[in-house]
Amino acid sequence: MTRAQPRLARWQWIALVSVGALLLATGAAWLALHYSVGAGAGELPHPLESWLIRLHGLAAFAALFMLGVLAGAHIPQGWRHSQRHRRSRQRGTGIALCTLGALVVATGYLLYYFAPDTLRPSLGWLHAGVGTAMAGLAAFHRRRKSRLA
Repeated sequence: MTRAQPRLARWQWIALVSVGALLLATGAAWLALHYSVGAGAGELPHPLESWLIRLHGLAAFAALFMLGVLAGAHIPQGWRHSQRHRRSRQRGTGIALCTLGALVVATGYLLYYFAPDTLRPSLGWLHAGVGTAMAGLAAFHRRRKSRLA
């Protein structure tokens, strides 16, 4: 008997939620410190900024690993399931999550390696917005699965 919906293994779910929460927390904390009221032109960055961004980068590597895990099993299984069961409506949110994931990886890569100083703030806010949208959409994707199962 097959499951009503493709599900992640428990370790995958725990790893995905943990890495996502760490990315969201470190990104939000870095933004709060970097753009805090006391920060102005010519002032030194807060001492925790460099550690937060390093931890954010480390979590990003773990997230890329988890993306590979999802791409190897969950995504193909969900795609096949949604073809067989027309009532499955998660395909759209899954495609959107993959698209946002690619965009957040691309903007993060650009920020780290290529962004000129004039473009860095705008690209950073785009990166933050896409990452936050991804977190919300992931919760919606999960909630939708729970209702359909």
